[in-house]
Amino acid sequence: MNLRHFSFTISLLVGLTCFSQNKIDVHAIFYIENKQIKISQNIQYQNTSNDTLHSIYLSNWGNSYATKTTPLAKRIADEYRNDFHLAKNDERGFSILTSVKSNDTDLVYHDLKSQIDIVKVILNSALYPGESYNIHLEYIVQLPSDKFTGYGITKTGDLNLKYWYITPAIYNGEWQYFSNKDLNDLFIPKSDISLILEIPKTHTLTSDLNLNKESQTTDYKTFNLTGKNRTVNKLFISKTPNFNTVETNDFSIVSDIDDEDLEIIDKVLITEKIIKYITKKFGDYPHEKLFATQTDYDDNPVYGLNFLPSFIKTYPSHFKYELKLLKVALRNYLENTLLLNPRKDQWLIDGIEIFYLINYVEEHYPNMKFLGSLANFWGVRSFHAADMRFNDKYNLAFMLMARTNRDQPLVMAKDSLLKFNANIANKYKAGIGLKYLDDFVNNHIVESSIESFVNDNKLKPIQASDFEPYLKSKTDKNIDWFFNDYLKTRSKLDFKIKNVHKTEDSITVTIKNKRHNTMPVSLYTLNNDSVISKTWIENISENKTLTLPRNDANKLVLNYNSIIPEINERDNWKSLKGFFFNNKPLQFRLFKDIEDPYYNQVFFMPLLEFNNIYDGFTLGVKTYNKTLLKKRFSYKFSPQYAFKSRSFTGSGVVAMTHYLENKNLYAINYGLVGGYSSYAPDLFVRQITPSLTFQFRQDDNFRSNKRQMLSFRYLDIHRDKDINNIYTTDEPSYNVFNARFIHSNDNLINYTKWYTDLQIGKTFSKLAFNFEYRHLFHNNRQLNVRSYTGAFLSNRNDIDSDYFSFALDRPTDYLFELPYLGRSESSGIFSQQYIEAEGGFKSKLDTPFANQWISTVNVSTTLWRYILAYGDIGFVKNKFDHAKFVYDSGIRVNLVTDYFEVYFPIYSNLGWEISQPQYEERIRIKFTLDPQVLLGLFRRRWF
Repeated sequence: MNLRHFSFTISLLVGLTCFSQNKIDVHAIFYIENKQIKISQNIQYQNTSNDTLHSIYLSNWGNSYATKTTPLAKRIADEYRNDFHLAKNDERGFSILTSVKSNDTDLVYHDLKSQIDIVKVILNSALYPGESYNIHLEYIVQLPSDKFTGYGITKTGDLNLKYWYITPAIYNGEWQYFSNKDLNDLFIPKSDISLILEIPKTHTLTSDLNLNKESQTTDYKTFNLTGKNRTVNKLFISKTPNFNTVETNDFSIVSDIDDEDLEIIDKVLITEKIIKYITKKFGDYPHEKLFATQTDYDDNPVYGLNFLPSFIKTYPSHFKYELKLLKVALRNYLENTLLLNPRKDQWLIDGIEIFYLINYVEEHYPNMKFLGSLANFWGVRSFHAADMRFNDKYNLAFMLMARTNRDQPLVMAKDSLLKFNANIANKYKAGIGLKYLDDFVNNHIVESSIESFVNDNKLKPIQASDFEPYLKSKTDKNIDWFFNDYLKTRSKLDFKIKNVHKTEDSITVTIKNKRHNTMPVSLYTLNNDSVISKTWIENISENKTLTLPRNDANKLVLNYNSIIPEINERDNWKSLKGFFFNNKPLQFRLFKDIEDPYYNQVFFMPLLEFNNIYDGFTLGVKTYNKTLLKKRFSYKFSPQYAFKSRSFTGSGVVAMTHYLENKNLYAINYGLVGGYSSYAPDLFVRQITPSLTFQFRQDDNFRSNKRQMLSFRYLDIHRDKDINNIYTTDEPSYNVFNARFIHSNDNLINYTKWYTDLQIGKTFSKLAFNFEYRHLFHNNRQLNVRSYTGAFLSNRNDIDSDYFSFALDRPTDYLFELPYLGRSESSGIFSQQYIEAEGGFKSKLDTPFANQWISTVNVSTTLWRYILAYGDIGFVKNKFDHAKFVYDSGIRVNLVTDYFEVYFPIYSNLGWEISQPQYEERIRIKFTLDPQVLLGLFRRRWF
């Protein structure tokens, strides 16, 4: 069909008349070789509000890829992904509107200033309540690479499409429009969809819409697709489709999810089982086909199924495939039937999804363990993790955030959540919260209410807040706590059995609520492991006392079934036997384990480390109490034997952390650190450091990377003295008080960090200021600027000793805080280790220290990809000398920023270094062997 003729036809058919339904008609021609779609589209938009509209907003998410400053680009950069920013121009897509009309009359329109994927269209006549308006669009979509969001064009020329054409926003008293942020949460009014698609005959189309007609010409296939009451429809256009369809009397599932090498008959049986389960719970699906794609699964996987390499079969293949298919099918069913705002009301769909995933495993796989088949292995069976059920992972993942004060309210908008919360923790909290509520209300009232709520509200515009009065109408119990405390706040659950008084016939127990909330807790009486009674205790403002019949009980336990997501279960039980009925036995474990609240756990881990060249490899054992979930009080002792120095070394730390909620000051840590190790051949250092640290963040914006830290330390250092070693002083033992304030804003595009540092010792006091700035330009050029200025407030050290002096290129590190492998080396490869500190120079100049003041600037910028040019300038001032101007320059090869870099000096105060003898000894290398530092590369994308 001719595109111009089609456009003219639909423009004549539709005018400013009343319609009973939104309608979208699209004619699209796919030029796959050019990565382009040419679209002619008609939108019939119905005003379902009571207001008169003079403009309409359209979501043009195809344009969210257009520049490096769109909300999508910023979101990707916020999560430290540089693939979008560094992509070639032809890998990023855009959308160009060429015509916006109504009844052949041009309409005024424009992109929003900071949201170029939202179009505001000014109507040429008012749109009254109940009436509809026709808008005709002509535009071109340039397809992006699918590597950014999973949707777009693949390397093989296949198309995975979602939100690929323009859709109207929803008006429900105010316009509900928002930009694409790779959250798959476009809020679209239900519409009748009609698509005419022309694709190259080399490709095949897969869609969940109904195929009415198909035809073919010499080069193209034409498909006529329709769907009633649709919000989202996805298209997959591929050369070799991998989709399978299983049809039942209820509906069909179209899927290309990795099948774990199952036989076809097994996949069919599993699919039919899932369709039957979903239909039984939520009734008929209003459409004929339901997509369950690998792209959907990659975006919303079952976390934990593949935590080990694929060749280790942790779970049965049929279980993995079944859970993957169920999760995607359940999610898509809910998203296609519940017309909720997916950015603001996501908690309800998240909660229902996880609630039924938990129920499904409880019903069909009640014995499945968290570790799968690994739980039965010798050596693993003794771990508490081996006892955990598969469903226990939901509470565990949520507690990873709650225990570290990084959890966020369930009602918070999805784009305000940390990635870990948006993808995992908040979803799990919503699901286990509904299980908690169901257990409290009892008789499966919550479960049946969810099912009837979904059934009653299919394809109706609703809000998550509608669920509250609906559920309250089904029970007489007071459940305000769930909607007020559990959903809307970060309030934690933490209860304690405070006092117990027992007689032969009764037990009087006082329960303490350690948090300020109104959430209830269950109290169990047990005889050994047999439950005698269960009582829900409500409205515990601080303490609540009640009396229960004894009934042969010998133990009291709060939250016995762990269905309540309680932040601390270690004080939840009391034994009624003996005098010391609150003592917990010690439990010793090899390697870290999941926390077992019924024991005081002590862990041991063999250590083989390489911390410096003087001790060489060290072998020892680490004794600690830290589990997978962080504790407020922690300790770690690591005695080790160093093979090269033939001595015992090691370290120890004892620390307490207090987390403060709803404040910019979110954590206070204090503790004591000690260590003993070599600092030169046959020379040792002993350190003891008490410290106090205050940590700050933006409490109203957890996604912001702005952080501040104020720390106070007192370093007591004792070093072996050796008059033959140039790094010793007349006073090998010394004490330093150190106060430091750090402000950082660590982002991919703009990185800033500054700190001020005060040090006071017996023979000196000094103040320093450090500033760092990093910027990634649109042309992918990187600029790095660092400045450092330090001055002695007083200095009574020997003028011939530079041990406490400011260093131009290699600090002596008398505080022992820099990760030197050979801190006392003056030659050889380990003397070439570069750590950016103090002066930050790379060349070793004739004036390497300053005993009065120093001021330097370090700059580098991109030449090509990972190769940068650097230059350093500054002044070094020593007593009785004039300030000396210093400079150097060279090439920096930046393989992994801040973690592995190589510096090649070229020109400095020494002249052309590249032409001087033994040039290889002038090369400097920055690297780290600390796995915790390397893990930070992963953590910063999620937290």
